Amino acid sequence: MQVNHFIGIDVSKNTLDISVVTDGKTVYYQQIANTVKEIKTSICRIVEQLQTSFNEVVFCMEHTGIYNLPMVKWLQTKEAKIWLESGLHISRTLGLVRGKNDKIDSNRIAMYAFANRHQIKLWKAPRPVIEKITALLSQRSRFVKVKKQLSTAAAEQALFMHKDITKSIQKYTDKTVQVIDKQIEAVEKEIMTLIKEDENLNRLYQLITSVEGIGFVTACHMLSTTNEFINIKEAKKYACYAGVVPFEHRSGTSVRGKSRVSKMANKGIKTLLHLAATSAIRMEGDLKQYYHRKVAEGKSKMSVLNAVRNKLILRVFACVNQNRKFEKNYVHNFG
Repeated sequence: MQVNHFIGIDVSKNTLDISVVTDGKTVYYQQIANTVKEIKTSICRIVEQLQTSFNEVVFCMEHTGIYNLPMVKWLQTKEAKIWLESGLHISRTLGLVRGKNDKIDSNRIAMYAFANRHQIKLWKAPRPVIEKITALLSQRSRFVKVKKQLSTAAAEQALFMHKDITKSIQKYTDKTVQVIDKQIEAVEKEIMTLIKEDENLNRLYQLITSVEGIGFVTACHMLSTTNEFINIKEAKKYACYAGVVPFEHRSGTSVRGKSRVSKMANKGIKTLLHLAATSAIRMEGDLKQYYHRKVAEGKSKMSVLNAVRNKLILRVFACVNQNRKFEKNYVHNFG
């Protein structure tokens, strides 16, 4: 891949800070409004001033959700090379740094892209149907969060307030929760319709949910976060992404720490996989037997449950990569 220029973009709601690095040196900086019109004018001018083409430039920026959309969508129309990276990963990779503002951040992103130019991970845009499912899943999560806040508050108030007061509060809480439940049901129904109407998504969904313990919500989030298993194809990478892989902590021969999972993870996926694991160990089968056997051997329940989460990920990716549903007594055919 021929790349001569690395453009780092620090994204915020209203502005974009743009730094250009060529041959390891910052050659340009500009702040622009986060609008399609401003992006089009400024980026075309920058590429022209560099006397290059979009094919020889990498645009690197952090994942910032909807704030990325104007820039990403426009760059897609130019078939530009887009590199979306975790902000935490960029900061950890750069090591010890001093000072922080938008200009400095854009330069650090550009320098990160240049320093890691041999490991470029170009972003592959999800299909519109995946974008819609992702947005609907986010809306569902908001509904669930609000429902939990209302229910928890009502339960706590019932412990300390007079019954007449809590009865009045509970009346309004119940009505609101009923409305939220209907909205959650409607969102889930629309997501399911989108999946069934798409041949590839329906195939993947059937494969994922064939694994015991994996239900509708977890399956949908796996489809979304892997971009239909295009961006993440390996079980181990997804396990790291979900924060369920234990890493060893050791210093020399005398100072050692227990292997533990990293805090750098998608906590939403981690929670869903935890629920899937607890569901799986309640079902009759090898995972339930595995869990109770390991606990009986003295292993901590949480470490064994984490191992079950790993096993679920391995099974899902095996089914997807081999294009087959999970079978309890599957026999490998090596003939």
